[in-house]
Amino acid sequence: QVQLVESGGGLVQAGGSLRVSCAASGGTFSRYYMGWFRQAPGKERMTVAAISWSGVRTWYADSVKGRFTISRDNAKNTVYLQMNSLKPEDTAVYYCAGSSRFIATRLYEYDYWGQGTQVTVSS
Repeated sequence: QVQLVESGGGLVQAGGSLRVSCAASGGTFSRYYMGWFRQAPGKERMTVAAISWSGVRTWYADSVKGRFTISRDNAKNTVYLQMNSLKPEDTAVYYCAGSSRFIATRLYEYDYWGQGTQVTVSS
């Protein structure tokens, strides 16, 4: 059973940057496709970014392309989401998740979820 713990959320001004991290334990991290998701109040949870086992392949939602970067360090069992040029509409709870599938970009493809970390972008 994989446990995921997010950290690094907080309050930032529009145009600023923030990096959130997700530490994994209890499984073979390097075998999991990892993703970041977010859920704003009153909205459905959406996929923000995903990264393959090796880190070679990445995927981004159109709304964050060019601003967010997903990366992973398999030696540290950690996946990161670097968020630059933040906008108020990026405000949400950010979740990381792991999938045992060969490729995973959709919510239902993920098996393990963290508890989330709040990111608030002020205008």
